[in-house]
Amino acid sequence: MIEFHLDGHSGVAPYLQLVQQVKQALRLGLLVVGDQLPTVREVVGQITINPNTVLKAYRELEREGLVASRPGQGTFVQRTLAGTSLSSHAALRRSLTRWLHSAYEAGLDSESVLALFMSTFQDTQREREETA
Repeated sequence: MIEFHLDGHSGVAPYLQLVQQVKQALRLGLLVVGDQLPTVREVVGQITINPNTVLKAYRELEREGLVASRPGQGTFVQRTLAGTSLSSHAALRRSLTRWLHSAYEAGLDSESVLALFMSTFQDTQREREETA
């Protein structure tokens, strides 16, 4: 089951953080069709959040067709975001882990690692868009 967390310093609305966490779990295959999301009560017990914020997140996921609520039963995953690339995730994760260890060994702190990663990610995205 997914465990939510909130980053009070992210600048992202709490309901969007929940939406993003569910989408990430769907992309990584951690949630699959038929899985049940935690109930609003469970989420409120897990993290400090207003129940209406959880409901807003679940409604957004439902609007996008990713989940469906069943009255009296809960909210269930309807559609996954994991593509055919899911099988290559393990190898990519190992490669990325090696890269992260190299970055830390080179003396970068976490913020520098993230900055370098995001900069490289954005450059690669631009290159892909230009060649498409």
